[in-house]
Amino acid sequence: MREDTDPDLKRSGQLPLVLQRISGGVLSLTLNRPEKLNSLDAAMVEALHVALDMHGDHPDVRAIVLSGAGKKAFVAGADIAELRERRRDQALRGINSELFDRVASIPVPTIAAIQGYALGGGCELAIACDLRVAGTSAKIGQPETGLGIMAAAGATYRLPLLVGLGMAREILFTGRTVGAEEALRIGLVNRVVDDDQVRPEAEKIAKRIARNDSLAVRMTKAALAAKFNNNGSAQILECVAQAVLFESPEKFRRMDEFLERKRGK
Repeated sequence: MREDTDPDLKRSGQLPLVLQRISGGVLSLTLNRPEKLNSLDAAMVEALHVALDMHGDHPDVRAIVLSGAGKKAFVAGADIAELRERRRDQALRGINSELFDRVASIPVPTIAAIQGYALGGGCELAIACDLRVAGTSAKIGQPETGLGIMAAAGATYRLPLLVGLGMAREILFTGRTVGAEEALRIGLVNRVVDDDQVRPEAEKIAKRIARNDSLAVRMTKAALAAKFNNNGSAQILECVAQAVLFESPEKFRRMDEFLERKRGK
């Protein structure tokens, strides 16, 4: 498997949407759309599926680290211009939830390396991972209700497992952003480090995992999943509820206002 050079040294316009590197049993996947804060559009979702098809089950891979290119964002959320055009049928397809469920069900441990924004789908991708390392600049949240929709790619059943039902309700209802230190205090992330140490720290943990017996680690993850991941009906409910919201006039009004503010910057 080819090992790429540091993705921070490359320019995204000349490279794939997901950069891939394997070293010491650790597969590093870097979402490479920094000019759009690594936002999740259909092409990025497909690129992640392709990367997992290629290497997710490779026998040499014992842990996976996901990060975002650049210094501003892990994933700043969905591409709002594209999200605005999604309707009921797309919601029922569960485009993002299918990807995040796939990430959650990967047999080996996964670690999200969060620098800067992890909002909306970015937060849901991070909490689909087994562990999260955040930089001091991390800003994590689910702002969907302010846009007339809901977090519908796993947040309603994964977030309570991490932070408790009461705090999950607060984050999802208010749409507020959680900083790094609060995220550590409430259990949303496992540790906080300086921004320039986010990826190295995540890879350090991954390599520590990779030194252990691979089958023992996989069985441990499977046992934990059997206990806590009873989310089939919850996923269906999220998709149906989002389908209703995707047709709401308020969704279009709020997303139009967001895009107008963005154009006015």
